[in-house]
Amino acid sequence: MLALRASHAFDGSRFVPGGATVLVDGARIVGVEPGDFPVPDGCEVTSYDGTLLPGLVDAHVHLVSDGGVGSLERVGSMAAEDIDAAITRSLAAQAARGVTTVRDLGDRDFRTLAFRDRRAPGQPRIVAAGPPITVPDGHCHFLGCTAATPDELRQAVADHHDRGVDVIKVMASGGFLTPGTDMFGAQYEVDVLRTVVDAAHERGLEVLAHAHSVPGIEAAVAAGVDGIEHFTGFCEQGSVLTDDLLDRVAAAGIAVDPTMGNDFSLLGTLPPPPPQVAQLMEKLGLDMMQFFAQRYTDTGRMREHGVRVVPGVDAGAMPLKAHGNAWLAVTDLVKCGYPVDEALAAGTSGAADACGVGDVTGRLAVGYDADLLVVAGDLASDPDALGRPQTVLVRGHRVGALAP
Repeated sequence: MLALRASHAFDGSRFVPGGATVLVDGARIVGVEPGDFPVPDGCEVTSYDGTLLPGLVDAHVHLVSDGGVGSLERVGSMAAEDIDAAITRSLAAQAARGVTTVRDLGDRDFRTLAFRDRRAPGQPRIVAAGPPITVPDGHCHFLGCTAATPDELRQAVADHHDRGVDVIKVMASGGFLTPGTDMFGAQYEVDVLRTVVDAAHERGLEVLAHAHSVPGIEAAVAAGVDGIEHFTGFCEQGSVLTDDLLDRVAAAGIAVDPTMGNDFSLLGTLPPPPPQVAQLMEKLGLDMMQFFAQRYTDTGRMREHGVRVVPGVDAGAMPLKAHGNAWLAVTDLVKCGYPVDEALAAGTSGAADACGVGDVTGRLAVGYDADLLVVAGDLASDPDALGRPQTVLVRGHRVGALAP
């Protein structure tokens, strides 16, 4: 048995007055006690002048990609062993920054599932979608799963279920990374997209829809999806999420992941954006920073309208979205107007619930996996301390521990 004691603590839903002492036996939490709790004889205790909290959950990652320019697109031509090496590096980077669970929403050849099932010591838990379902030549077609007709879509869902995925990902609109896709329209009509939802729900699987455009979002909502990724709101008039749309999404109980967590410190070091991205920004009349500012505003509006927001990064998709950036997605929520405790809950217990693992992780609670993070500072007054990890435990296994 070992114990972690910290002068500040967040338990997955609230800050704990006076800090906490968390007792760990093997891979499980066996005690959550006050900060001054006298630990049992023989129990190793490490004390920190920081904040102890559950490990973070990144609800949108691409483990097959390292985030370099063009890296996700290159996965389509990579050898299996190179994909596996990329997954290994991505998982290590996530764990080092305090991310103990990831939801992978786009791999190739179901490569992430073997890592999920093997679960090496110190490796973050994986919730896996396998290759995303898209139209021929559609967004992320290079990851290998295209389907156009209802029969093809039903077969794609059946194949994913048989391979053992945890969730279905479908591309309802075009995307930044795939030239030639429509960022203002919908890739599937409502009735066709509903085929995916029905086939998945019959098998007990939720459906997450990638949707940047208003038509793509509208199709996803009408089809009954469980979650929408990005939710940008592109239309010919710009980036527009109406109050009516936000109200309907909230009423339907659809979870929205605005895929934030960008590392803006890298902006001056990167090459110009790909031509299709530059053309899109020009059409919208926005530069990149204006675009991101609009995202902050819209995410704050989602909270005001009661939309359930789940923080994910889209880690691995581009250089600004590195593996391990989940802490930035949480602090971005604070910048959008979320109270600190609400933002932290979204990135721990809330994201764990959304990923279907809220009964085993995301909380400081007896019987839960010992997925723990200690950061240097008081998160209640300094949310950016989330980016200063001191110690990370993944199911009780210490990862890249730094001196307390």
